[in-house]
Amino acid sequence: MKIGFIGLGLMGRPMALNLARAGHELHLWARRPASLEPFAEVHAHAHISAAEVARHARIVFTMVADAPDVAQVTLGEGGIAEGAGQGTIIVDMSTIAPAAARDISLRLLARGIEFLDAPVSGGEVGAINAALTIMVGGKASVFEEIRPLFEKLGKSATLIGDSGAGQVAKACNQILTGVGVAAVAEAFTFARKSGVDPAKVREALLGGFAYSKILENHGQRMLDRNFKPGFKSWMHQKDLRIVMEEAHGLGLMLPSAAATAQMLNAMAGSGLGEEDSIAMLKLLERMSGQE
Repeated sequence: MKIGFIGLGLMGRPMALNLARAGHELHLWARRPASLEPFAEVHAHAHISAAEVARHARIVFTMVADAPDVAQVTLGEGGIAEGAGQGTIIVDMSTIAPAAARDISLRLLARGIEFLDAPVSGGEVGAINAALTIMVGGKASVFEEIRPLFEKLGKSATLIGDSGAGQVAKACNQILTGVGVAAVAEAFTFARKSGVDPAKVREALLGGFAYSKILENHGQRMLDRNFKPGFKSWMHQKDLRIVMEEAHGLGLMLPSAAATAQMLNAMAGSGLGEEDSIAMLKLLERMSGQE
């Protein structure tokens, strides 16, 4: 099958490669030529614009930074809609605001183009291992057509509801993961400041109700001081900004998410934006004099 893929960064690159390894013919466009280098050994074609990608592939995946980028690459000058025929399907796997996903979907539908918002969880490791969790908003019939491709990218793909619902689920995911990382970082900081080995604390807590994947996986990475980004903190900052903007519009109090969003703001402001969000531990250490 001919598949378009736009957005070949930390997450998009391994996702596109997994589709190529599954035997699909890729049609690519990237702002930076260097992003195309990993595709020299697979069945892939580079194009001069997103519109050209759409002229060669009826199904086009996008994985870019934020809503303005999605709008530009789909509806802007040289965008997918310019080259798309009736029945083209755009699968956006970026994390954007639910309202933005709904707006883009309606504007594309008016041009005969189907749209799924399909954000993911699992970070770079999940993208590399095709073990992502995929949360989808859009038409059930379109979801079923794309499902076999989702199976090449992730361990699960769930249709949450209509357009925007996938982004709502992703926002919920980012609340839970962000607050979870903050909680583990606080617990380790508390243990260390109390003169207790946080590794032993983690070992004990993994056997009780405090167990979580974040404590198991990210907790170990904190102990190893492995802050190499699988998911950069500035990206998590962006995602919780979306959460708080949506909460404001809904008149909704989210105190734990708000506090975590402020911590991510502080990380970006103190030079930790390019590190993994688990570098929240470093921020707490600095604030408690434990560097």
